[in-house]
Amino acid sequence: MIEKKQTWISSLLVYKDIRMLRILLLGAISGFPWVLIASSLSLWLKEEGLSRSTIGWAGLIFGVYAFNYLWAPIIDRIQIPFLTKKLGHRRGWIVLMQIIILFSLVIWSVINPTQNLALLITVGLVIAIASATQDITVDALRIEQINANEGKSMAAGAAMAVVGWWTGYKLGGVIALFSAEYFENMGIVDYWQATFLILGVVIILMNIGLMFVHEPIQTDREANQRETDQMIKGKLGSNNIITNFIAYITGTIGGPIISFFKKNGFNIAVGILGFVFLFKIGEAFLGRMSIVFYKEIGFSKGQIAIYSKTLGWITTVVFTLLGGIFAMRSGTVKTMFVAGAFMAATNLLFAALAWTGKSEWLFAVAVIADDISAAFATVAFVAFISLLVDRTYTATQYALLASIGTAGRTTLASSSGALVDWLNGDWGTFFILTTIMVIPSLICLWIIKDKLKVGTK
Repeated sequence: MIEKKQTWISSLLVYKDIRMLRILLLGAISGFPWVLIASSLSLWLKEEGLSRSTIGWAGLIFGVYAFNYLWAPIIDRIQIPFLTKKLGHRRGWIVLMQIIILFSLVIWSVINPTQNLALLITVGLVIAIASATQDITVDALRIEQINANEGKSMAAGAAMAVVGWWTGYKLGGVIALFSAEYFENMGIVDYWQATFLILGVVIILMNIGLMFVHEPIQTDREANQRETDQMIKGKLGSNNIITNFIAYITGTIGGPIISFFKKNGFNIAVGILGFVFLFKIGEAFLGRMSIVFYKEIGFSKGQIAIYSKTLGWITTVVFTLLGGIFAMRSGTVKTMFVAGAFMAATNLLFAALAWTGKSEWLFAVAVIADDISAAFATVAFVAFISLLVDRTYTATQYALLASIGTAGRTTLASSSGALVDWLNGDWGTFFILTTIMVIPSLICLWIIKDKLKVGTK
């Protein structure tokens, strides 16, 4: 018993690594822009008297996050004049995106939403693009904080990244809401515009904190990229300006894909992509319809807020850290199987709730269990794809794998409402089906688990 306790403590001590604090900050930097284009923008438009449909259409700017992999190769190859030399390749890109977000907030601070709605939404789109671009390089820098053979530290880093994201989002939301309320109580008419200046100060502070995030010196990334370019030139059979340009473009776009399939082999690579696409679809179907289900079964907004939001955030943070420890001790692949099984079992709790009718205690158990399974699944998923990437193309491969996962959740789960209607509102059967949806991804993982080239421990 003593030995087991020490094992858990030693796993917990991985979080004391100074790199975990840096990863926490990177996660917060990634999560904070969502405060601007989600909570703050929506509430600003609502309090300015704009319609719900207008606010809903404004949410289309989030679509850029599902396609950031398209320009991820640029992030891996192109250097920012002055900033790259002074700050490093990754930090240079982050600072550039932060500057764009900061200037966007300054523009928002002088805009009247009702008179300049198009400009306001355009600036919001700019923030979303800068944030999605920032996420590419933040994820790359996070992965590069950990050596490729440090599976336990990678799992801990994945947990800290998730906690950091939620911290940046939640803490940023607290700052935004309290600032807006304070300025409103002071009698300032344009209180949201003043709030955006306060949020701009937060951006500046985050950039100061970024200077303490170590950027590892990558001496082999550019050499490996040039090697891929040379291989492509050799295939073209000649050496001139045109072939050099073609080799560069092909290497930038195709290099990460070639590297991924070369590293894993075609069959295993396809299996990985299938697993990544399918893994969280059942959770996405449930999540997309959960609020509708809660309302239809008779729960109030207050009850939903207490159990699904407040307790949900606390549960997510705590079990994200515990999920990281589990991944350290048991290995990332085993954690994926446990998380998948837990997701399936959690969905059965919602089926039980649908069949028994309104039950506050069962609702609390189901929601908390769902948050626990989501925390484990997210940590395992982030750690898994972080271990898969080639350090030569960190940003591109991570963005591509993450986007494939996002595509699976957003494309297929968009039919969740239609599925409930097709079932004539039979929520119990719906949740059973979401349980079954987890199985194909676990089959994919089982087939490829012994041939995966990742540090599973």
